[in-house]
Amino acid sequence: MARSFKAALIAGTLLAFPGPAGAQTIEELKREIDELRTMVKALQAAQAAGTARPADAAVASSSTTPASAAPVPATSLAASPAVAPAAGTPANAPVVLASAPVHKSKAWYERLQIRGYTQMRYNAFLSGDDTAPAGISRLRSVHDSSISDKGSFSLRRVRLVLQGDVTDRLSIYIQPDFATAVNNQAGSERREGFGQLRDAYADFFLDKDKRFHLRFGQSKVPYGWENLQSSSNRLTLDRSDAINSAIPGERDLGVVAFYTPTHVQKIWDRLAADGQKLFGNYGALGLALYNGQGINKTEQDKHLMKVAMATWPLELDGLGEMFEGQVLEVGGSAMLNKFRPEIRSGGVSAVAYDDNRAGAHIVLYPKPFGFQAEWNWGKAPQFDTATQTIRSKKLSGGYVQTMYRIKESPIGPIMPYARWQRYRGGWKAATNAPRLETDELELGVEWQIIKPLELTIAYASMKRSEADERRTGRAEGQLIRTQLQFSY
Repeated sequence: MARSFKAALIAGTLLAFPGPAGAQTIEELKREIDELRTMVKALQAAQAAGTARPADAAVASSSTTPASAAPVPATSLAASPAVAPAAGTPANAPVVLASAPVHKSKAWYERLQIRGYTQMRYNAFLSGDDTAPAGISRLRSVHDSSISDKGSFSLRRVRLVLQGDVTDRLSIYIQPDFATAVNNQAGSERREGFGQLRDAYADFFLDKDKRFHLRFGQSKVPYGWENLQSSSNRLTLDRSDAINSAIPGERDLGVVAFYTPTHVQKIWDRLAADGQKLFGNYGALGLALYNGQGINKTEQDKHLMKVAMATWPLELDGLGEMFEGQVLEVGGSAMLNKFRPEIRSGGVSAVAYDDNRAGAHIVLYPKPFGFQAEWNWGKAPQFDTATQTIRSKKLSGGYVQTMYRIKESPIGPIMPYARWQRYRGGWKAATNAPRLETDELELGVEWQIIKPLELTIAYASMKRSEADERRTGRAEGQLIRTQLQFSY
């Protein structure tokens, strides 16, 4: 269509020039060809818009048309739907073409997008305490229920995200997960693959540069760098026990205020363009108020959880050629809360326990070597075996991680890593807030087969107490863990 239209235009225009082409100089012919090219581009743009506005842009005029070349009559192009002479315009007047189309602003539903990811796992015991007598800890993880003597293939996450800008100042984000489970559907048998709300919030930007914004709804709590990082972007298979113990599930219902200076956002944008694994747009500074009872749980008292976090990227180029392009990010977070754990006898505790902690983080983005560490300290509800009651007791723990990024290899991008983690403290999301004692070493590699398909293979050496106050001691074991993630 475009070729035939262009040929007709050139043929019609050549007929409009008097005399044979040989009667003109080479310079004049070049000028005429340039003019024809300009006309064709303008006509194609007007035809794409499906409209013609004759008074917008003159392609040929007395100031640009050479004296030896006659102006192109409007009648020579009258057949084109993209060209229409203005009313009362003389037949020998210069042709006027439509300007570039004016794009209407999109409706809010046209600004939304759907994306998501799925994680499929397989865990295999190499050795260790996959089973144990009653009252003795088995090797289990609070993050992955398929680590068991019956573990096989499992879906760790099946996420769909609906997000977008409703206006230039308001955006929405909704994310369910279809890989959650419920119990007691047939006796005591567990059922997999139920949908559960993870995120449902709106961001309102207070300035046109989007440095300040407020977040309303159920969203991630800004405590801990790793907690905020998406599981689709995280290198290790699971979050660490110590940092995640503050916010199991990472989310709560409340209001957050974020601030990100322009120069900080530029650093993060550069890192994202380089393919680095960031923690997400949670601001350089964040202040929040939440219910405090946890994700998808009814609030049990009038106390609100208060949270604050700061994180700051530092460009290291000034330290010499070795650090060119490398970024070090440092920060910390704190929370004050009252929490009522679920109790074994049924319902939730009548006592609201202190749940206060503070943490620090440091991240050296790999280029190619990287380093990441977090640690936190505080007091939180924890089952006391001596008194057989729940008390607010001290906790501490964190992780240290190294990684090496290979952007290009014969098989695609790969990133080997090593992480050691330790935690001593309660796990408030489990019944009776049992005490965890975790020591774990994980060695793995992430391989990006193609951009939307990643395979992670890891060896884990674990020593853990089970998250059940009725079992004592610690279990040990070695596992091979695998995860295939596909994004869409």
